[in-house]
Amino acid sequence: MFHYLKNRRRLLLILIDVIVIFGVYCAAFLLEKGFGTARPLAYLLNALCLAAITVTVRFISRIYSNMWRYANSAVFLEITIADLISGMLTLVLTYFVKTLWIGLWPTVAVVALVNCLTLFIRFVYQQYHKTVSRNESKDEDNRITVAIVGAGQVGALLAEELQCYHASHYRPVCFVDQNDAKVGGRVAGLPVLAEDDGLIAKLREYSVQEIIIAIPRLDGARLKQLYEHYKTAGCKVKLYDFPATGSTEQEQRRVIREFNIEDLLFRDTINVINSDTKDYYRDKTVLVTGGGGSIGSELCRQIAGCAPRKLIIFDIYENNAYDIQQELVRRYKGALNLSVEIGSVRDRERLNAVFSFYRPDVVFHAAAHKHVPLMEHSNCEAIKNNCLGTYNTADMAEKYGVSKFILVSTDKAVNPTNVMGASKRMCEMIVQCRNDGAHKTAFCAVRFGNVLGSNGSVIPLFKKLIAQGGPITLTDSRIIRYFMTIPEASGLVMTAGSMANSGELFVLDMGKPVKIYDLAENMIRLSGLRPHVDIPIIETGLRPGEKLYEELLIKTETLEKTDNNLIFIEKDEPLTRADVEAKLDLLRRAVKDNENAIAAPSITEAMKAVVPTFRSPEEVNKLAESSEEMKLVNA
Repeated sequence: MFHYLKNRRRLLLILIDVIVIFGVYCAAFLLEKGFGTARPLAYLLNALCLAAITVTVRFISRIYSNMWRYANSAVFLEITIADLISGMLTLVLTYFVKTLWIGLWPTVAVVALVNCLTLFIRFVYQQYHKTVSRNESKDEDNRITVAIVGAGQVGALLAEELQCYHASHYRPVCFVDQNDAKVGGRVAGLPVLAEDDGLIAKLREYSVQEIIIAIPRLDGARLKQLYEHYKTAGCKVKLYDFPATGSTEQEQRRVIREFNIEDLLFRDTINVINSDTKDYYRDKTVLVTGGGGSIGSELCRQIAGCAPRKLIIFDIYENNAYDIQQELVRRYKGALNLSVEIGSVRDRERLNAVFSFYRPDVVFHAAAHKHVPLMEHSNCEAIKNNCLGTYNTADMAEKYGVSKFILVSTDKAVNPTNVMGASKRMCEMIVQCRNDGAHKTAFCAVRFGNVLGSNGSVIPLFKKLIAQGGPITLTDSRIIRYFMTIPEASGLVMTAGSMANSGELFVLDMGKPVKIYDLAENMIRLSGLRPHVDIPIIETGLRPGEKLYEELLIKTETLEKTDNNLIFIEKDEPLTRADVEAKLDLLRRAVKDNENAIAAPSITEAMKAVVPTFRSPEEVNKLAESSEEMKLVNA
């Protein structure tokens, strides 16, 4: 039925075009007849010739495939070029066949008039369709009035779409632009307002309910400036942009969407994976411990896209492992060689079985306990899972000749103030001491800050609290943290892994830290609510082991550059294997002595003994205001 209707539409267009051509020739013939020089047969044959050539060229140019109700200037230009070609072919043919020749200028005039009438008919049809669509639109009073920031091509196309789409929830009422040439004029029939000091008052005059930013290729600084400016209007601010996740831009279309957690960074998303990184993992067997977690599952997604020989997901929590397994099975439909193994990194026998069976080339070690307050209480579990689990996995990597072993670490390992951070620092020591060439495995560790949207992070918590009507609770309004997205963190880990030689400790330039209090306020505004009015923000006091700031990862005097200008190597002198073994023995004894205890103080003391940089949070927080990091966020 569809093909029948489509063909009928094409036949109708061809019929209209032929009628236009013969109508123009009739008019030209009658005009010339008035001068007494007309030759009826020549005009008829010339008309048949032009009609045949025009329809053929338009058909070959796929002019008749266009949906004229949605045609833009490029489509109208295409038909003009096609008609120009048709006219030239007609002139050449009729010049050499004298019975067809009616003269140069009559032929040129006819071709030009045919083109003008053809364009006019299609333009009238397009405007008629737009008028009908507007009349069929929802009740104007129930549509959301919006102002579009950006009166360029993207903004104009958005306005046209919203005006013509009868099911649209939005009614654009004005544009906002910085270009003086556009201000005061009209685009898509809407007035263009200046982005000046009086704009907010003008937006209220237009009863604007939402603001849509439709400016392509915005960098983080400009996005922050626009968001900060327009949120003062008391309207919800949205983006007309490509979806935050998914396929490439070439495979996507722009959509009106909410600001998301990546946008809250107000910096350009860092894409560290390149073709060399993908080539490194192609046709390799890759094992990801903790593969069902936030970072681990994203690592699995990105590794799967590198065409590995085999991907093994290893995790103790079968629900998460099952979720990422099913996601990858659906996405790759059998094209990915995937296995899932359930087990704990604390279980050496289970690890030995997995490594012996699969013989991985690359191991990403993402399995860890990471929640600071929980690990302060269950401090023995932090040692068993993080420290001893890393030791077990590293041992198996060496035993079975793994090529690369990449440890996922954290900025909390820098001068830690809690057991979790100290345990991760111990994990780094375990990895770094294995650069002595005793085995062929190249070990490295990768540090980064808090990961937006990961399990247990503030973003899901704040979303949940906002959905419940508040209040949002945070421990201290002064707290700052470095943030990155899950794909950024995973990309860094993979890129660093491909670079690693042995014993490196990689860190990422994450820009300026973010104030958690500002993050909470922005999330409330992005939900269309008002901080402290609709949703209260309450401070609850610092939790055990928590410090006001994480220390700056990028300090040029202690770092070496890599080929990637976003990735650096910490100049950290590794311990010997013997030194690390002595520290682990101390931790093992502490675990054994407290196997029946809950939150044993001696476990924390043992951790302080093996990690000399471990300090109390009170000591660090007392000097927080004078720290370089706090000055940076308040600059």
